[in-house]
Amino acid sequence: MAAVEKAGEFVVDSGDGVWITDSDGNRYLDATAGLWFANVGHGRGELADAAAKQMRKVAAYSTFGDVATRPTLELAERLADISPMADTKVFFTSGGSDSVETAVKLARRYWHEVGKPDRTHVIGRGHGYHGMHAAGTSLSGLPLNKADHGTLVPDTATVTWDDPADLAAAIERLTPERVAAFICEPVIGAGGVLPPPPGYLAEVRRICRHYDVLFIADEVVTGYGRLGHWFASGRFGLEPDMIVTAKGLTSGYAPMGAVLVGPRVSEPFFRPAGGVWWRHGYTYSGHAMCAAVALANLDLIEREDLVRSAAALEGVIVDHLGRLASHSAVTEVRCGVGALAAVQLKNAASAQDAVRAARAHGVSTRAIGAGALQVSPAFVATSVDIAAIAAGLSAALDTLVEPHIPDPRSDGASR
Repeated sequence: MAAVEKAGEFVVDSGDGVWITDSDGNRYLDATAGLWFANVGHGRGELADAAAKQMRKVAAYSTFGDVATRPTLELAERLADISPMADTKVFFTSGGSDSVETAVKLARRYWHEVGKPDRTHVIGRGHGYHGMHAAGTSLSGLPLNKADHGTLVPDTATVTWDDPADLAAAIERLTPERVAAFICEPVIGAGGVLPPPPGYLAEVRRICRHYDVLFIADEVVTGYGRLGHWFASGRFGLEPDMIVTAKGLTSGYAPMGAVLVGPRVSEPFFRPAGGVWWRHGYTYSGHAMCAAVALANLDLIEREDLVRSAAALEGVIVDHLGRLASHSAVTEVRCGVGALAAVQLKNAASAQDAVRAARAHGVSTRAIGAGALQVSPAFVATSVDIAAIAAGLSAALDTLVEPHIPDPRSDGASR
């Protein structure tokens, strides 16, 4: 916060498609789609109209017990239809961190209901990011995110991000009878855009089946088209027990998340005999206005075939961003998995300087992982937009050898 006070804020005032404009009127290509979420781009009036229409009717109401609103029910059915799991049930949340917390609690409660209450351990991966609530922080594979908070949630562990054998060893060490679930981003996002090594996902899924451990796919970033499929679980054939989602559900136009629950985990709670109450939920679970926005967002994605557009961006990003791998300030460019990329800097400490320099060259990006620059554009981005993002980042990287980084709010940032 002291650094922000010293340098000042970067205030975003408006957005249009792949562009954002700051409070001084300077325009930037939004390389990150906000925070991975603006899948349909900024300024889509039909989403604002959907929100206003629902708010005039009823903005929100409790969804505890047997209470619901029509948009909430319609959205649950819609998500069940596009889910890669059969007979999906849907639990709504306010965002990704809520969704992770929900999935972890539900995994533990599931094992209790099937007579194995000792299965409480949940395992995550190195470099993994699972939000900022207690469970997600405890499962984080980013040491700085969990440092200096003490033990928030016990019975959590982290394994090497790219070694299936380490997962098997951890399950054996903890004993299979005590492990509830493994949570896994199909492509690690905030940890640096790390695609899975060949065969990794298939092997960890096999290990989970072998030890009867629930598999939770964290698709807060990869869900709703980011990898050229509705869900990464479908692209990689994961057949998870639960899918954690948020961001692209509403393209960030309203705060909402959802946990998609497969039939194995939901079964104890839907037995005809009943009697099982799961006392969990949020004030805004199934928020009517957010659900209406989500429905309009999914309509827009389908109408404009934006999942296919995201798939097409994969090759475009490889062609244009991939060239930055030869830049003297770069060690590698990680891409080739949908509308996602990370430009890894040789000097990780220079990442924030690179972000500021990119703004001076008309591109808004952010630092992720260990000194990488994030590229995750809206699905409406064109090849011209991606080429311009690559050119702006290249020009920004050139300035890292200079003693002075231009003010990001100077006239040079205007495009």
